[in-house]
Amino acid sequence: MAKSLEEARKRLDDEFGQVRRHLQKIHEALDKVEKAGPEDDLKGLLQALAKEVEQVRDGGLTGSGANGHARALKEYLEIKNG
Repeated sequence: MAKSLEEARKRLDDEFGQVRRHLQKIHEALDKVEKAGPEDDLKGLLQALAKEVEQVRDGGLTGSGANGHARALKEYLEIKNG
């Protein structure tokens, strides 16, 4: 847990940045779905998109995803609002 508002804000910004950087993977997977034609594997493409969304939301092997941002935001607001 952060000991100061400054530390909490830094963690919040870091978590937010991680999530924003990983959104590119969602966009790429969505582009593949949107460009798919009748002979493409829509089910597989949608599964790949869902997997990317899940990783950004829940985190992968090394990150905590949007869940980490939610925890950092809660901590920041608790410190900020006293």
